[in-house]
Amino acid sequence: MCTAVAYKTKDFYFGRTLDNDCSYVEEITVTPRNFVLHFKKCGDIKTHYAIIGMAFIPDKFPLYYDAVNEKGLCMAGLNFVGNAHYGNEEKGKINLAQFEFIPYILGRCASVSKVLSELEKINLTGVPYNGALPVAQLHWIIADRERAVTVEFVKEGVKIYFNPVGVLANNPPFDRQMFNLNNYMSLSPNEPQNSFSEILDLKTYSRGMGAIGLPGDLSSQSRFVRAAFIKLNSVSGDTEEESVNQFFHILGSVAQPRGACKVGDNGYETTVYTSCCNAAKGIYYYTTYENHAISAVDMHKENLDGDRLSRFPIVRKEKITFHNR
Repeated sequence: MCTAVAYKTKDFYFGRTLDNDCSYVEEITVTPRNFVLHFKKCGDIKTHYAIIGMAFIPDKFPLYYDAVNEKGLCMAGLNFVGNAHYGNEEKGKINLAQFEFIPYILGRCASVSKVLSELEKINLTGVPYNGALPVAQLHWIIADRERAVTVEFVKEGVKIYFNPVGVLANNPPFDRQMFNLNNYMSLSPNEPQNSFSEILDLKTYSRGMGAIGLPGDLSSQSRFVRAAFIKLNSVSGDTEEESVNQFFHILGSVAQPRGACKVGDNGYETTVYTSCCNAAKGIYYYTTYENHAISAVDMHKENLDGDRLSRFPIVRKEKITFHNR
């Protein structure tokens, strides 16, 4: 289970939480312009936009969880179990395996507008990466500085939704997530006014009472509401430090601590990592469950005209600053 957010201050930021009961060997990965992307059914792309993001690399192909390209286009795939549906190959279409979707889009598209025209040609199939990795059931948020869309491949076909809140969680489908926000239209960051009864002298007794009713559980629908409310009411300074700090606080509102969500007999879902990328500057920031200190990789410090992946194992050990040592 995961949550993704697109957020603007002076710059544009994009990131997500990855919530799971286990972790693969994910790494911050920079795919340079001349790294050959081998696609199963539509040939090779030898030259493309450079990409930075979090990826699992079981062989030579980066399986991105979330990523940003050098033009500032952002994309993340989130679990959509039970609703995602991938078809068989279609003649006359660009047939992509589900795991090829992010590198294909970010390698070729510089904006959401370009993505929308590209989606008309794409057919997403359920071809696995290999026999050891099952096909992930996902939907995607794709965003640039101007707008965000949600893309869902379901039994009825591909559904594309404009995403005015710039937030995505998991189930149910996006249109139902948006409709559910109607139930929370009375929430406010301001103090509530007494509309219960004119004959009762009701008063606030605490700060934050305007948000009474904001769901606090860990379900995907509740996380969507909470992230949307926090993000849409967020106030941040324009500096890089203030913006990044605020972004991590927004996603911190939906973080999952170990023990609160049990999986099976012995597992617990946690927020494995939280990311925040300055899409304009190509700087990918992240924290992990074990390490709250913010780490970063700047894609422009790498050779973006190269042909080899740059891979940075994530820092998991907690960093604690002592003031009296």
